[in-house]
Amino acid sequence: MTKTEVTETEPRSTWKNWLRGRSELGICLLLAALGVLVLVDAATISTDFTQRGPVGPKTVPYVVGGLLLVVAVLLVRDVLRGGRGEAESGEDVDLSAPSDWRTVLLLSASFLANAVLINIIGFPLSGMILFWGCAYALGSRNAVRDPLVAAVLSVLTYVVFNNLLGVPLPGGPLMGVL
Repeated sequence: MTKTEVTETEPRSTWKNWLRGRSELGICLLLAALGVLVLVDAATISTDFTQRGPVGPKTVPYVVGGLLLVVAVLLVRDVLRGGRGEAESGEDVDLSAPSDWRTVLLLSASFLANAVLINIIGFPLSGMILFWGCAYALGSRNAVRDPLVAAVLSVLTYVVFNNLLGVPLPGGPLMGVL
C-alpha cells in the first residue's frame, strides 16, 4: 500500500466516525429543509383579498418556517457541543422485541378501507369499519361489544362534526336518518 492510498482513505473513515455519533444532524437537516420549504411556500401565498386586521395570511407560515430554522440551528449547536438524545424507555416497552408487522398491516388496511369507502357508503359505516378494524388489530376480540362500540363512536363522531361543528361528512345511505 502506498502513502497516497493511506491518505485518501483516512479522511473518509474519520468523517464517517465523526458522523456516527451525531445522527441527530440528520434531523437538523430535515428541520432546516422543512423550514425553507414553508418559507418559500409562504412567499407564494396570494394576497388578492381584503385583509381584516393586522395579521395577514402569510404571517403564521413565516413564523412557523422561521421557528423551524431556529430549532434546526439550536439543535445543530447542541449536537456539536456533545448533546445526545436519550434512548426511548418505558415501563412496558421491550426495545429488543421485533416490530409487530401484522398489527401495522391491519391498522393500515382499516385506514385504507375507510379512505376508499367513505364516499361510497358514507362516514358512519366506513368509520365503523375503521374503529372496529383498529380495535381488532390492537387485540380486542369481543364479537358483540366491538362492533357496537364502533357503531356508536362512528355515529357520534358523524353527528358532532356534521351537525354541531358544521363540517360536512358524507352520510351515505344514512344521510336522511341522521
